[in-house]
Amino acid sequence: MRDLKQYPFEIQLLSEEDGGGYLISFPDFSECISDGDTIEEAMHNGLDALAETIDALESLNLPVPEPGSGGSYSGKFIQRVPKSLHARLAARARQEGVSMNTLVNTFLAESLGKKEPA
Repeated sequence: MRDLKQYPFEIQLLSEEDGGGYLISFPDFSECISDGDTIEEAMHNGLDALAETIDALESLNLPVPEPGSGGSYSGKFIQRVPKSLHARLAARARQEGVSMNTLVNTFLAESLGKKEPA
């Protein structure tokens, strides 16, 4: 019996347009998501969905990923931006005396470190 709580998960706040509540996903299983009105409900529903996903994979004799195996990232992604934003980023990087990559990495890291409003 697998310990489902060993699998990493991500929880996101859903907008009112998307129905509100919270979405839970599992990086090791791209096909496994669930939601709930509260974080606790999303986690409970997510673990149920994860158990069903694993049961389905096993019943089809397909491999079941090990916990944490879905997180191999290269560290590279490409993002297109409007020319006006590109120009502003380039100017800001020159002003700061850093490369545009360093500037954008700093902005992303600072943004991810901020708490979302409750």
